[in-house]
Amino acid sequence: MAHSRTHRVLLLAIDLSDPAVHRRVTMLKAGGAAVTVAGFRRSAEMNIEVSGCVTVDFGRTYNGRLWHRAWCVMRELVLLFWRRGLYAQQDAILARNLEMLAIGYFARAVSVPKPVLIYECLDLHKFMLRQDPIGASFRWLEGFFSRPAAALITSSPAFVANYFRPLSKVRSPVRIIENKVLALAGQGEPRNHHASATNDSAGVGEATPSLPYEIQPGPPWRIGWYGLIRCRRSLSVLSRLAEESNGLVEIMIRGRPWADQFPSFEAEIAQVPGIRYLGQYSNLKDLEELYSSVHFSWTVDFTEDNGNSALLLPNRLYEGGYYNCIPIAELRHETGRFLVRLGIGVVLNASSPDGLLKFFRELTAEQYESLRAAAGAVPKSTWAYAREDCVALVQSLDGPR
Repeated sequence: MAHSRTHRVLLLAIDLSDPAVHRRVTMLKAGGAAVTVAGFRRSAEMNIEVSGCVTVDFGRTYNGRLWHRAWCVMRELVLLFWRRGLYAQQDAILARNLEMLAIGYFARAVSVPKPVLIYECLDLHKFMLRQDPIGASFRWLEGFFSRPAAALITSSPAFVANYFRPLSKVRSPVRIIENKVLALAGQGEPRNHHASATNDSAGVGEATPSLPYEIQPGPPWRIGWYGLIRCRRSLSVLSRLAEESNGLVEIMIRGRPWADQFPSFEAEIAQVPGIRYLGQYSNLKDLEELYSSVHFSWTVDFTEDNGNSALLLPNRLYEGGYYNCIPIAELRHETGRFLVRLGIGVVLNASSPDGLLKFFRELTAEQYESLRAAAGAVPKSTWAYAREDCVALVQSLDGPR
């Protein structure tokens, strides 16, 4: 597909160390954009390189410390004049989440010519869903700052149906860009291994089709829980399942435990039989090995069970699907409904260890092979974006200024 021109895109990120940011940058570059990245970071590491792009570090913020994050945004707004060279001559500003939307709003206002502003919202903070003056205030701010936005990008239809349509004040046209794997290898592009499991994403860059499964279709049945390990309730459910199965089920965990939830994660699981933590992983090459070494992928998250967790479609859903790993999902969540529509996976009341234990006690090799065959029959395009999808994203950034 030919490009009419090179799009100059500034991506504003709330966390430069988030693998999802690296993946979006890779997608934009694959679509033909010249990308600059700016934003805050949650990691202690400074001078983070984001997929080979010019990167401007606004400083460190922290999970959950909303007032500190608000102060950092206000400080950055004061610095807008001194940073005006960063915003000048951009064709589009892609602002991820509310903090960066506020910066993008004022950056656009002081820029000549004015770039297209795009609002990207991939998670809903619990404050946005509150039915009280606090929630109403946050939604008013979101609506105000999104007024000049040419488009809203979000990752799950449930976000639109349950928030943006009935509650949000955002009136921009909606485009859904799912958290899919990028399948770009074999088309002349180099691999990109700069990634870390700080989100429920395995990494960024390019993926290749999966190798045939080598794991045997029988017990011990292995469940992989990969990515950002942040859900204490999931750990409780999986720990009890592993203990009570008496070796029938094993839990393999890899990724980065969220320190706010698990200050001593390794020590906490050390005494739990049937659970193994294999450390962090760093690139897409690991994905194939991770998902080929387990029978099932744990896609459940209860962190905000009545909010964001119930509505999102997580990265690990697409990663496991791409590598033909059978997903386990919660019936009440959008992930479960997504799998029901596809006719694949194990969709249960996943918060019930008894239900999970019953399923695995009754599971036969033949039933497992049937589940695996159904998962493998799903088109790869369900789980991955190709280069033409990247081009379409970049070209969609054109809009009224």
